[in-house]
Amino acid sequence: MSTVVPEILWAQRSSADEPEKNVVMLTINVPNLPAPPATKFELTSSGFSFHAKTGDESKGIPNKEYDFKLDFFDDIDVDASKTSLTSKSLYAVLRKKTAQEEYWPRLTKDKVRLHNVKTDFDKWVDEDEQDEEAADAGAGMPDMGGAGGMDPSLMGMGGAGGQGFDLQSMMAQMGQMGGMSGGMPDFSGEDDDDDEADDVVDSPAVQEAK
Repeated sequence: MSTVVPEILWAQRSSADEPEKNVVMLTINVPNLPAPPATKFELTSSGFSFHAKTGDESKGIPNKEYDFKLDFFDDIDVDASKTSLTSKSLYAVLRKKTAQEEYWPRLTKDKVRLHNVKTDFDKWVDEDEQDEEAADAGAGMPDMGGAGGMDPSLMGMGGAGGQGFDLQSMMAQMGQMGGMSGGMPDFSGEDDDDDEADDVVDSPAVQEAK
C-alpha cells in the first residue's frame, strides 16, 4: 500500500479582543475519506498528526495510506477548537492561544515550503481587510449544529474535554467573505473545488494525544 501526504489548505483570522475570531481554518482533502478508526486526527497545542487508510477493491478504489504531521507556528487552544469530518475532507477551526491583531507569518513552526500545504484562497482575506471583508469561516463546511462535547471516536482518542466555542455564532459575526488582494503567506496554492459530502461527523474540542 502506497503512503502519500494529503493536501492541506489553510487560512486565518486574528483578533486581540474577540477570541472566536482569532483562528486558523484548516482543510485536509482526502478522496473517499473513511469514518473512524480508519481516519485519525490527533491535535495538540503545538501541532497535529493525520492518518487515514482509504480504498475499496470491490468498488475499484485503490488502497492508499495517508500520513502527515505538522508543527504550528504558535500554540493553539485545543479545547476551544472544532473539527468536522466528511467523506472528502476534514475541516478544523483552531483557536489561536495568543490573542493578537497580527497574523501568523506562516502555518508551520519552521520556515519551510511544503508542496502539499497551500493557501485557502476561498477563505483568505488580508490582515488589514478583516473588518471590511470578514470571511465566513464555515464556508464549505458542513453544519456542525453548535455541538457541545467531543466525539472521542473521531480522533481515536479517549479522555474528557472542555466545551468547544460556539462556531455558529462566530460564523454569523464574521459574515460573508468578499474579494481578496495580495499579502499571502509563505505557502501558495490554487482555489479548491471541494464539494460538500454527506455523512458528516461533527466533533468540537479535540483532545491532546496521550
